[in-house]
Amino acid sequence: MSGSGRSGAAGDAGDAAGALLVVGDVVTDVVARHRGPLAAGTDTAAVIRTVPGGAGANVACWAAYEGCADVRLLGRVGGDAAAWHERELAASGVRPLLVTDPEAPTGTVICLVDTGASAERTFLTDSGASLRLAPDDWSPALLDGVARLHLSGYLLFSGPSRALVSAALESARARGVPVSLDPASTGFLTRLGVGRFLELAEGVDVLLPSRDEACLLTGLPDPADAAAKLSRHFPSVVVKQGGAGALVARSGAVRARVPALPATPRDTTGAGDAFTGAFLAALLAGAGSEEAATAGCAAGAKAVERVGGRPPSGSRRRGEGGEGEGGEGETRVR
Repeated sequence: MSGSGRSGAAGDAGDAAGALLVVGDVVTDVVARHRGPLAAGTDTAAVIRTVPGGAGANVACWAAYEGCADVRLLGRVGGDAAAWHERELAASGVRPLLVTDPEAPTGTVICLVDTGASAERTFLTDSGASLRLAPDDWSPALLDGVARLHLSGYLLFSGPSRALVSAALESARARGVPVSLDPASTGFLTRLGVGRFLELAEGVDVLLPSRDEACLLTGLPDPADAAAKLSRHFPSVVVKQGGAGALVARSGAVRARVPALPATPRDTTGAGDAFTGAFLAALLAGAGSEEAATAGCAAGAKAVERVGGRPPSGSRRRGEGGEGEGGEGETRVR
């Protein structure tokens, strides 16, 4: 199996072959685009769409869109929307390995998007089945043929999925598969606690926080200082800064500042997921961290000009065909 192992420069010598396995959340996004403040106690006009989402699922779809030929996604959904999510993932070139929860519905996120200049969004989150992934849903065989494992940080915010993360990290260490992690949410991070997060993330090779997450995790107001500090704990740290680009840090210092591409925002939902998916696809294609971060910034710029967190389905920017390997997917019932 190809893989960069667990060296101090993880993320610099990319993997030229092998699959990407993403473990994370699959949810239904209800995106409500409105202009100006919400009118409390009465109606606010909005354009509302229901689209597939979830940070883990979005990352997988963007990685496939950016040319990764074999992307697999392990997630948990309710029976209410399992078939729809499977079809949507397969149409984006992702092999869905979905566990159908017999008790909980598919997670749902209401995304309130202000259509002003910033297109800033606010989330109302019902995690549903997505955080009920558990160790029984994991098998070391899921890493067969896998060159990189990516974990959505949302998995750290419930007991069952935390236990799955531990099992996945142990399996990845045993096989020498490098692991990346996106911290996911400042709100959830605050409730979990910084110390607990860092403890649970022990052994991760690449940390991909947003600017706010990096500052929260370090207590430092400057994102460059935060990136440098985090890179003393993780071999490679890439801080996503939205319109300010990205920072790449290793061994206690910022090694690169990657500029953002110009974009006209419509909806910033999933922009960080787009960055992460493109970043990981570039690493798997053999890019170093700075080149991969450049690809991530380009994908983030594309993402903010679209409504929802996914790339265009049914096509790939650098691939052939829209379904990729394993297009039919599989659904497992537990």
